Amino acid sequence: MTAKTTVSTTAVRRLAIAAQGYGSRYRRARVTDVEDAIRRLSCVQLDSISTVERSDRIVLTSRTGDYPRDAVSRLLRTGRVFEYWAHEACLIPVENWPLFAPAMREGGRRWYGQVERTHPHLAEEILAEIRDRGPLPSRHFEGSSEGGMWNWKPAKAMLERLWNHGELAVASRQGFQRLYDLTERVLPPEVLAAPEPDEPERLRQLALLAVRARGVLTAAGVVEHWRLKGGTRRITPALTSLVGAGELEEWPVDDDGAPVFALAGAEREPSAPSAAVLLSPFDNLLWDRPFARRILGFDHLIEVYKPAPQRQYGYYVLPFLRGERIVGRADLKSERTEGRLVLKAFHRESGVRASGALDDALARALDRLARSIGLEEVRR
Repeated sequence: MTAKTTVSTTAVRRLAIAAQGYGSRYRRARVTDVEDAIRRLSCVQLDSISTVERSDRIVLTSRTGDYPRDAVSRLLRTGRVFEYWAHEACLIPVENWPLFAPAMREGGRRWYGQVERTHPHLAEEILAEIRDRGPLPSRHFEGSSEGGMWNWKPAKAMLERLWNHGELAVASRQGFQRLYDLTERVLPPEVLAAPEPDEPERLRQLALLAVRARGVLTAAGVVEHWRLKGGTRRITPALTSLVGAGELEEWPVDDDGAPVFALAGAEREPSAPSAAVLLSPFDNLLWDRPFARRILGFDHLIEVYKPAPQRQYGYYVLPFLRGERIVGRADLKSERTEGRLVLKAFHRESGVRASGALDDALARALDRLARSIGLEEVRR
């Protein structure tokens, strides 16, 4: 057997960054650009924190540019993307629905108690209400302190259970509030009728999607991309099969760490990326934290869940990627009433020197972020 050629950590880093498709300047984008970006990334994580802006908008504007506020709702409403558990709760291209249908039958990742046993008629009552009234938010089922049609806790649990099982889909959003509808009224019939792959083929497709979306990943990184149960033992046969079929290549890396997988024919000596962009704390590039430490030299911390005295960098901190390195962390806050993005602090990474070029690059990235999330100025 011919020995595999070692690839450099520099090449791995450059491939991983290039795969993300970061933009280098402010521009306007269309709904189709957003759809294309979600497809390129394979999934985009959703998060409710809006200190700067919702994470999915930061992630998508950093690739596409400033897109219409209702773009994601339009994509959901027209059945071009769907929401489900991927890395976490994510936006996913609609053609990949059959890959998640088996997980839906198993109930997804959350357990909602024994609500199907303690309230056996609640599922049909909720489905009938949505069937008759159209898409509804969860607050519709909250009842009231005086006692309403719904008992909030069981109804909320059942609503989420129905979504987890694929009987309901997210039809759109009002702000960050989901509107649920019957899945067959949201997704195209041909998608729902598409055959589901068997488990080995499903894992092959998930592995290929992850590597294509991330440029280069370890086996553990593929697992983390989708948060797959069973760890690397479960995904290794799929990766081995893809390598054997010539769809992926397995590369040893010159740091003697775990080998990486890349698309067949991927460039082994890629050019350096040049974009300067502020990343969401939940950006796809940073999902695999050990890998980020390995190839970027970056120890990614998300401190929103820590008490203030325990935070090292701040509450909502956006890593600043400049070229092929993360050079700092920006503690940011949006003051929407004033139309202002506030830079509370900027922490340079170890070994990064202050310079006019760094300051100019940060200023441009801040301005681009502010404009993309609808703010008029930046205060430093």
